[in-house]
Order: sequence, then structure tokens, then C-alpha cells
Amino acid sequence: MESLSTVFRRSLLNISKASNLPTIQDETQDLIDGARADCRDSRARVAHLALFSPNETLDDISTQDLVYLFVPYVLAEIESRARTTERDDRLARLREAEEGFTKFVSDVELYEIASESERELYAKNASSIADPARRRETKIKQYQAEKEIRARIEAVAQRHRVPLPPSDSSPTDFDLIAALLPPAPTSSAPGHSDEQDDEDERRAATLLLLRLAYAQAQAQLASIAQELELLRSAPPSAPQPGTSDRANPSSSEAEHALWRLDAPTRAVGRQGGPLLDSAGKPLQPFTILPSGASGDRAKLQEQVFQADHRLPTMSIDEYLEIERQRGNILTGGGPQSAAKPTSSEQLTMDAEQDGTAFSDAKSEEKRRKDEGWARFTDDNPRGAGNTMNRG
Repeated sequence: MESLSTVFRRSLLNISKASNLPTIQDETQDLIDGARADCRDSRARVAHLALFSPNETLDDISTQDLVYLFVPYVLAEIESRARTTERDDRLARLREAEEGFTKFVSDVELYEIASESERELYAKNASSIADPARRRETKIKQYQAEKEIRARIEAVAQRHRVPLPPSDSSPTDFDLIAALLPPAPTSSAPGHSDEQDDEDERRAATLLLLRLAYAQAQAQLASIAQELELLRSAPPSAPQPGTSDRANPSSSEAEHALWRLDAPTRAVGRQGGPLLDSAGKPLQPFTILPSGASGDRAKLQEQVFQADHRLPTMSIDEYLEIERQRGNILTGGGPQSAAKPTSSEQLTMDAEQDGTAFSDAKSEEKRRKDEGWARFTDDNPRGAGNTMNRG
């Protein structure tokens, strides 16, 4: 019969390999299934051997047994990584993971492995803090505390003589836990100083890793709580098309109407409940429409796929024609207009054509124009109109 350390180490190595692979692959799920079976076996053996008791203190737990406090944490990690396609299956996995993380957090707090400041820090759910500045400060403190623990683990690992399991990439937390499992018995004397130093180093590293897993378990519990809330409020999965739909067509039509975007206004809530809870949080999706929504709903639906700017109501040619009729467009000008004679020049040239009635008329018109201009200059000498800015 395999020992407890062998079974738990195999579970840790399998989940460590699976953590570096895509979850959707069948190979990954085979590793997760094997790790789950071994970890559940380890949990049963720990309970049968009664390695931990609420009546004991941390000093009463031996170093080789201390590492088995990770069993519920590892099992919770395995359950949360399992592939699921149905909502009910995902709910079941999350509940088991939540139970494992809660058990691990409770054990760490029971044996006072995590300090009081760490317990207060990680007990705060940063996502539930309304103030953005406080939320950011809490996340920074949690990250700094976790980073400090990791640095101390690396420092202890440098002095530690227990080698890490072989890994192609950087060792995961599961590899670190596997490295802390009790080694195979040696021929050294029980009271040898090197063996005592090695056990002290192993115990210090185990306690640091327990504190790091405690921080990660608290974060996982907050994430699981949010996902469970979403899954509980999600509509039930649609039944597979088959005989059940044909036998009960009304249920299929009701499910279809539930997901229609243009469905008519339904009763408030599935059970006729309120839209908001006591804290003002929406319990279900709803749309705020103006007064007379029954008549305006069709107009709003027609405007959904329209352009976000005003479209033109006439062509450019039609606009220019209207402006030309209003007299807002100037014509002429340019080089051709500069080459043409002015009205006075044209009148002079027409008057110079002697011997015709047309030239006589133009000569008379030019004479009257010159006389009019002469009278105007006599009545209005140069500078007569400059009454406001005399020099």
C-alpha cells in the first residue's frame, strides 16, 4: 500500500503539470481527474489518521505532518480548474472548491499561522470597497504582503537543502508543496545536528508557504462568491431539442420569448418581485423609457441601427441652385472678366461709332452721364463728407 506522502506528491505533480496546460484539452482533464482522486484519498487518510485536532496548538504538530494542512487547499484548486459545460456542474464544482478553501483558511487561523494583521488585511474584499482610492490601497497592500512572503520563501529555499521537483518552467506553488513533503528515511542518526537544521528550515518554509496559500485562498473565495452570484441569477440552460420540446411546445416558446430582444414588456421579476434590492442593486435587467413608452417603443426600435449623425436632406446641386436663386452666389470675375471693358469704357467706345443712330444715342447717354457727374462734383467737393475725422 502506498504511503500518504506518495499519494499526495503524485496529486501535486499532476495538478502542477495541468496548471501549465490549456484547461480545455483532454490531456489536462485526465491529469486533473488523477490529481482529484489522489487528493481525495489523501484527505480521507488525513482524517483517518487524525493528524490534526482543534485541541492542539501549532507547536504540537510535527514538521512532517504540517505539510498536510495543504490538502484541502490543493483539492479546492483542483475542483476550480475542472472543465464543466453545464451551469449545474459548474455550481457543484465551485461549492466544493469554496468548502475546501474555507476549511483551509479556518485551519490556518485556528493554529494562528497567519498573523493578526494578515488576517485583517486579507479578510477585506477589495472589490466590495466603494471608494476607488481605498480599494486601490487595499489591493496594493495585499500584493506587497504576498510579494514579501514570496521573497522570504525564496530566501529560505536558497538555504534549503531539499531539491525542488524537476520542472521545465519555473516551479509552481504545487511544486513547492511537494518539495516540503517528508523525504525518504535515511541512515543518519536521529539526533544529528544537520538533520535538526534541515527540519527547522523545512518547518520555516512550510509556515511561509502556508501564509502565502492563505492569501491566495482568501482571493479565491472572493472570486468564487462573485461567480456563484452570477450563476445563481443566470437563467436555466435551454433544453436540448428533442421529444421534450415536441411534447411540451409551450415551454420551448416561453424559453424563446425569454431571450427575445424585442419581447413585449413582461411582469416585474420572474416571481413578480421588485426591480431593486434594499441596497439599490438591480435584481434583473430593465430599460428606462420615457412617458408614453407604448407609443414610443416602435420609434426607439427604428432608431437603433440609424447613423449617429444627421443625414443630408438634399444633394449638393440642389443646395447650390437654391442659393443661386437667393442671390448668394457671385458670378463672373476671373481673367476673362478682367479683359472685358467696364461700363464706362464700353459707353465711350459705342459713342465713338459715328454716323449711326446707335452711336448718337450712346453719345447722348454719355453726355448726360458726364453732366450728372460734373454737377455731383460741384455740389460735393472733395473731403466734404469727412466730418468725423478731419485732419
